[in-house]
Amino acid sequence: MRAALALLLLFMAGSPLSAQAFDLGKLLEERINQELEKRDKSRQQQSAPAQAAPAQPAPAGAQSAAASPPPARQKVDAAQIGFALFGDYSLEEENRIGRQIAGNLLGAARLVPDAALQRYVNEVGQWVAQHSGRPELSWRFGVLDSDAINAFAAPGGYIFVTRGLYRLLNSEAELAGVLGHEIAHVTQKHHLKLLKQSSLIGALGQAASNKVKDSDPAIQNLIGNGAEIMARGLDKEAEFEADRIGMVYAARAGYDPWGLPNVLQDMAALPAKDSRTSLLYKTHPHPADRLSALGAAVGDRMDNVRGKELSGRFYRLP
Repeated sequence: MRAALALLLLFMAGSPLSAQAFDLGKLLEERINQELEKRDKSRQQQSAPAQAAPAQPAPAGAQSAAASPPPARQKVDAAQIGFALFGDYSLEEENRIGRQIAGNLLGAARLVPDAALQRYVNEVGQWVAQHSGRPELSWRFGVLDSDAINAFAAPGGYIFVTRGLYRLLNSEAELAGVLGHEIAHVTQKHHLKLLKQSSLIGALGQAASNKVKDSDPAIQNLIGNGAEIMARGLDKEAEFEADRIGMVYAARAGYDPWGLPNVLQDMAALPAKDSRTSLLYKTHPHPADRLSALGAAVGDRMDNVRGKELSGRFYRLP
């Protein structure tokens, strides 16, 4: 319990807290739009053909000069390509990437100023994480002060749920299912795989492991401001996999495995134009699609699993 409280204080001390809650969904959408606009402009500038200079009459007996010099060959970083295809991030690099993303996120939205809530979510999260198969990570959990309905994971074991999502929950088993989903993103290294793909496609110079570990500015350059990786989200197969694995993690921890499906069902019942789910539906498949995929994958294999819901122990917000 003391460790969880110390973790909360570390989070709060290391992140700027504003006087009022931010609209997290809106802020992330604005940042991703800015990042994509910059990228589009850069690509347009790189792909635009150079305008040919007006033709000049060649001197008598001289050969006509070429309209423009041949383009220089683009240099390829073989080490970077090799890392993107076959390498992996070290534990130190994973922790530093996650810490940078989490710090950027906490710079945009503060933690809910409720020490009892933060302690409770950390205790549940730590227990579920112990059953995830990655004990080497220093897991950290927090509730963001945002009405948006969403949750976020960053490499290294940084997990956040929003106050808006937390208010939808009705039991500790449902909280365990939500945290299990986000924990699965970390254990399966979904975001790190996305960074490697972006490195290969975008030819980012800091992708090779021997360059990433040199400085935090290199980490920042690799991930941008963290908004793009959070706002764009993962592909649907990664989300479906996290649903399946998160359900198993919750069951291993002794909870009712149907906690996460119950949350997805409640989310699917929300109005289609609910502003709180605007970012969620841009970063995740629709809850109804997730339920369908989860049901097809699990079948009747969880029917005999008995776990606890712990509705009475669930910490309820005022």
